[in-house]
Amino acid sequence: MEYGVASPGGLLAAAPLAGRRLRLPLSPPPPPPSIQIKNRLYSISSLPLQARPVRRCGASLASNYSRQTSEIADMDWENLGFGIVQTDYMYIAKCGTDGNFTEGEMVPFGPIALNPSSGVLNYGQGLFEGLKAYRKPDGSILLFRPEENALRMQTGAERMCMPAPSVEQFVDAVKQTVLANKRWVPPTGKGSLYLRPLLMGSGAVLGLAPAPEYTFLIFVSPVGNYFKEGLAPINLIVEDKFHRATPGGTGSVKTIGNYASVLMAQKIAKEKGYSDVLYLDAVHKKYLEEVSSCNIFVVKGNVISTPAIKGTILPGITRKSIIDVAVSKGFQVEERLVSVDELLDADEVFCTGTAVVVSPVGSITYQGKRVEYGHQSVGVVSQQLYTSLTSLQMGQTEDWMGWTMQLN
Repeated sequence: MEYGVASPGGLLAAAPLAGRRLRLPLSPPPPPPSIQIKNRLYSISSLPLQARPVRRCGASLASNYSRQTSEIADMDWENLGFGIVQTDYMYIAKCGTDGNFTEGEMVPFGPIALNPSSGVLNYGQGLFEGLKAYRKPDGSILLFRPEENALRMQTGAERMCMPAPSVEQFVDAVKQTVLANKRWVPPTGKGSLYLRPLLMGSGAVLGLAPAPEYTFLIFVSPVGNYFKEGLAPINLIVEDKFHRATPGGTGSVKTIGNYASVLMAQKIAKEKGYSDVLYLDAVHKKYLEEVSSCNIFVVKGNVISTPAIKGTILPGITRKSIIDVAVSKGFQVEERLVSVDELLDADEVFCTGTAVVVSPVGSITYQGKRVEYGHQSVGVVSQQLYTSLTSLQMGQTEDWMGWTMQLN
């Protein structure tokens, strides 16, 4: 695979070092001792973490990155939606037949060239992740649990017969990409910088087989709210014809094909005025699974229930975080089978995900029956959990969970 590099004229605004490729010197990573990520201060030094081995892919680590930009991009931060904004740089590393990722490098954001017979284009051999960076009032930047994304990518890569970067390289690449695009991190309270790490079979393959080469890429875009409603309640329809995942499939990993398959049901739902689709299990067709790109929670009294991770549901990092926050607030959280009847009898319903964080549900429609929650207002539990988590993510409160990572 070769990189297609955008011309300087194709960039929205010239970055301080735009127009030339930056090659990052590498040094072999030290033996990774086992540590727990806490709220620590990083400028871009290497991060020693325990990485679970996946398909013998040793990764080189680029850790001598020091370039930073101080200004904030000139754009309309007050009306920032959830879409692509062309930023300055992206990170690229490759892994060949020797099973080792090459030196990572920052290149100007732009198109990439792929062989028509690449594994990702022909057989869907690809994964992606999503995480965010937030700007604090003092100008520093916070990342939220990037090591969790690295571990989830490793799990997905194992399922899709792909090598994966180590936790150490993944986190280092995330830090580099954020600092290279620092001016695109929205001002405090105006949004976040969304990071999209991609792992794909970029090598040419004709017969059905794992690709001979893989590319690890990270690009970014500043974003606002995912749903146009913002924190206002969304309206969901329960889908009983299409299914997002089946037992034994890939529903529990973040492979690209999982998202293409929900587009039809989502398109139909939006044409009818709904915000999104809630899927049921493919076997019994009565147990909740998840929304197109979000996990689902049901509140009844002091009990918060969410479908258990059982092979067809993505183990969301926001889901995991909300469970811990809810328990700390005194709620009883149950991970189990949750029926559609319980959903319709709930006091409150909300969704979680990296893009939405917490999204309250105002109504559910199932087989022609519409049930509303909280008079179409934000529920008390949804508001409490949203405020607690976002305050922590944005550095407005002490990180008592040890989940954030600060960049100078």
